[in-house]
Amino acid sequence: MAFEIPDGLHTDLYGLAWMIGRWEGRGKGSYPGTEDFDFGQQIDFAHNGGNYLHYLSQTFEVGEDGRAVRPLGMETGFWRPKPDGALEVVLCQPEGYAEVWYGKITGAKIELATDAVVRTATADEYTAGQRLYGNVEGDLLWTFDKAAGGHDLQNHLWARLRRA
Repeated sequence: MAFEIPDGLHTDLYGLAWMIGRWEGRGKGSYPGTEDFDFGQQIDFAHNGGNYLHYLSQTFEVGEDGRAVRPLGMETGFWRPKPDGALEVVLCQPEGYAEVWYGKITGAKIELATDAVVRTATADEYTAGQRLYGNVEGDLLWTFDKAAGGHDLQNHLWARLRRA
């Protein structure tokens, strides 16, 4: 399916235009001290004519039939591309985190690293992250490396999502 630039899209968003819409699929998670797990995910990227995208990601436990059983996590925020290919992302999570990410857009690949991770007094310790997003064969693939709980930066989550 050919992709078309949506009407009213701010020109700063052209490098991210392929991400706009809903993506759904499955992923896997792993981290020291926890059992490996599978999850379902839905990501929505939307625009309103401004020079940013609104982002909403929801993950959930899936049953043997592949249907959502219970929510696992959620994050929301804004993706703010710059004309030179730089990207700023601000995210919040109900587990008590707010993150500022910086990175770059290179074609269909997006690389991000945390500049700041702020957490509430009751949130688990989490100090740094790296993310990679890419358009591979028309699918959205992403991975998240994190440093938390005294562990060095290492792979934590990854998923392959298809346009819904």
